[in-house]
Amino acid sequence: MKDNLIIWDWNGTLLNDVDWGIEVMNTMLKKRSLPLLNSRADYHRVFTFPVIEYYRNVGLDFEKDSFEELAEEYIMLYYGKSKDKCVLQKNAEYVLNVLKDKGMTQVILSASQQEHLVRQVADYGVENYFEALLGISDIYANSKIEAGLQYLKRKSFERIVLVGDSLHDCETARVLGAECMLIANGHQSRDTLLTSGECVLEDIMDIVSL
Repeated sequence: MKDNLIIWDWNGTLLNDVDWGIEVMNTMLKKRSLPLLNSRADYHRVFTFPVIEYYRNVGLDFEKDSFEELAEEYIMLYYGKSKDKCVLQKNAEYVLNVLKDKGMTQVILSASQQEHLVRQVADYGVENYFEALLGISDIYANSKIEAGLQYLKRKSFERIVLVGDSLHDCETARVLGAECMLIANGHQSRDTLLTSGECVLEDIMDIVSL
């Protein structure tokens, strides 16, 4: 087990922040008199990576506000109350503890800015489960693949499993040479995740049995 690595996505996988993300985006849309996201189903229809495409899908106009300005606005709103608005996914800490007891190495690989990731993980008191917290250098959530590649250059594992909630996690796993398990209670719907051809689970607890 000590030669096994579990790479966790953070947002939507370990952290249940989907509803808060919808609320934040609706604040931005309402400010601009744009149609709101009225349900998770609405959100799942438009959310994608890179997030610049998500912003386009909800109708934000980059001629009126640059993507950089919009991203900064989103980040300020999101992190302003995220600690109060978000919780860990049900049974997330239990699963982390089981895998730790089995001797598995665990890291978080996220498209969040590094500083934000470290602070948010600490807010939920789970930082000690992870050997490393791997974020990116900016707030634009383009891709986390390079951060994963840099980490693996320094390490050697017999088996690597990436657990996430989006098609970008699937793409990341393939580039990293990892197996992929996707959990269908995060930022993309089960139907979307099934298009990947990868293992799609209903709940984080399923990781334990697998």
